[in-house]
Amino acid sequence: MQSNTDKFGKTPHQSSLWTRADALKVRADDPTTTQPLVSADFPVLNNEVFIWDTMPLRDLDGNVTSVDGWSVIFTLTADRHPNDPEYIDENGNYDITRDWNDRHGRAKMYYWFSRTGKDWKLGGRVMAEGVSPTAREWAGTPILLNDQGEVDLYYTAVTPGATIVKVRGRVVTTEHGVSMVGFEKVKPLFEADGKMYQTEAQNAFWGFRDPWPFRDPKDGKLYMLFEGNVAGERGSHKVGEAEIGDVPPGYENVGNSRFQTACVGIAVARDADGDDWEMLPPLLTAVGVNDQTERPHFVFQDGKYYLFTISHTFTYADGVTGPDGVYGFVADSLFGPYVPLNGSGLVLGNPSSQPFQTYSHYVMPNGLVTSFIDSVPTDATGTQIRIGGTEAPTVGMKIKGQQTFVVAEYDYGYIPPMLDVTLK
Repeated sequence: MQSNTDKFGKTPHQSSLWTRADALKVRADDPTTTQPLVSADFPVLNNEVFIWDTMPLRDLDGNVTSVDGWSVIFTLTADRHPNDPEYIDENGNYDITRDWNDRHGRAKMYYWFSRTGKDWKLGGRVMAEGVSPTAREWAGTPILLNDQGEVDLYYTAVTPGATIVKVRGRVVTTEHGVSMVGFEKVKPLFEADGKMYQTEAQNAFWGFRDPWPFRDPKDGKLYMLFEGNVAGERGSHKVGEAEIGDVPPGYENVGNSRFQTACVGIAVARDADGDDWEMLPPLLTAVGVNDQTERPHFVFQDGKYYLFTISHTFTYADGVTGPDGVYGFVADSLFGPYVPLNGSGLVLGNPSSQPFQTYSHYVMPNGLVTSFIDSVPTDATGTQIRIGGTEAPTVGMKIKGQQTFVVAEYDYGYIPPMLDVTLK
């Protein structure tokens, strides 16, 4: 547990814990928490690019926002290479799986627009080549600031290092489409400090990314969530009674779980524009449970703070497991304490028959959940797969108290606006 006194509100907070006891309650294939099967004949949004993490344009309150009737999404994007000799196998065929697996090294931020909240049209890159200070442009959040169309894109600049950055530009609309202008000066904001958040020097497998700025509905201040790992040398973390939780007999042996140190980080802005930030201790830690709490974000509902994050089966610690998908926690105040939704934290997982069908889920305040298609089996044995790199069907979810329920399925990439802003 870590504590801190926030000089902005003199509010001490301790990091809430996702415990091993919580994770032992995860149950795959429960119909209330399992994503419907994705068909192997899914449509592809664009055959020239892969897309994965999807970031709808929104305001600082979390509302998905359209401009002049145009919906806009940002995506991590990489070119497909069907004719590149590097991705041709020994039989002369395109090795799409290897191309897909290599995509992170060439990830760039692209945008798309639509009149219908689906059927997305590719707009192109957000930043020109050479604007971003690092080789990779990883996930973040585009924020519509005002009715002049100004947009702050918070994202992760990766390799070398990993830095939370932002770049400001403007969205311009016509009756025919949307363009992004500006986005020419990237401002570094902060990096892992090695005291609260693990650095690359402490752990080669560290994570520090996925900024999600927001205005706290209760105190009105500007904060930011991000993914991190708890500071300390790899393997040095202790999994004590608090991290284990109240487990039945026979589950106390934690194995190598000291290597799993995921956390949901938080920072507070010192200024109104979000140019100056102070990192605070994590809102939530998963030491001994999981090594990744990616793309953390909030839904504010009924006076509560619903904290969602995504994680993988392969990043779980020894002795606990769960499906790839969304995990969630709820508190009555920003700094917690947070308790796991559905008793375990699992909110929306892939079915065990298609364990890699979708990922990078994003829960919107209207209860809709978007994600991308990773890979779907095409035969009964699961040995043959079809690579996605495109939008998955949107899922409707009901949130009530400490429970969530899957209630609907919608079209591929359906991301309707919650409000429309008329640009001046």
